[in-house]
Amino acid sequence: MKQFSVLIVDDEPLAREGLRMLLTNDPQVAAITEAKNGREAVIAIRDSRPDLLFLDVQMPEMDGFEVVRQLGPERMPAVVFVTAHDQYAIRAFEINALDYLLKPVTAERFRQSLERAKARLSGGEEVGRRMVSLLEAMSNPSSYVKRLAVRSGTRTLFVPVDDIEWIQAAENYAELHVGAAAYLLQATMNTLEASLDPTTFLRIHRSLIVNVGRVKELQPAGHGEYVVVLRSGVRLQSGRSYHEKLKALASNPF
Repeated sequence: MKQFSVLIVDDEPLAREGLRMLLTNDPQVAAITEAKNGREAVIAIRDSRPDLLFLDVQMPEMDGFEVVRQLGPERMPAVVFVTAHDQYAIRAFEINALDYLLKPVTAERFRQSLERAKARLSGGEEVGRRMVSLLEAMSNPSSYVKRLAVRSGTRTLFVPVDDIEWIQAAENYAELHVGAAAYLLQATMNTLEASLDPTTFLRIHRSLIVNVGRVKELQPAGHGEYVVVLRSGVRLQSGRSYHEKLKALASNPF
């Protein structure tokens, strides 16, 4: 059984203690160290090179993102970000396929994050490029995403959003349809709708988003609904509450 070391970074002593208690239940955790601020974290990562980092986002003087900037994405260990309320940060984590914990941390959510982190460690997944994408997203909060990071086994693929034809909700995931391929992204439809350029992507149902450039025709289906026919031949049924959006698209599709 592979053993690994963990560094907890949080300016709140009770938060560090809570994460430590949860980590001590895992037999693969060989060592747990702590840092109470960003500066201590940078020194600890450089000196001890932990395998896994639980990194608080909101800390005084040097926050979690500045820790990444100071070290450089290529020198970061596997990271689970911890955040209390920054909704934009949560969106950035999701679209770049980086894990996060929302405070207050529950035991079940922590267990899920730890298992994902251990899988990444076992597979030797490289996180540097996703860190770069995260920092780019955080430095341009008003911009829309140009690509989405999706996991494929132990690899991370970057899908240009312009290549996506349509997106469908799939339980706790979103399924991105790109030609004959489909990729699962762990993000909500609300997160994706807010992240994608509304002049290019239109939500037509609570579980469907389409690339308007891939729409071939709209067929009225009664009761304020439409059948949206894509150039690929895919037919998607709109929801009644999205009638006005599709009506506007029909009157001025470009």
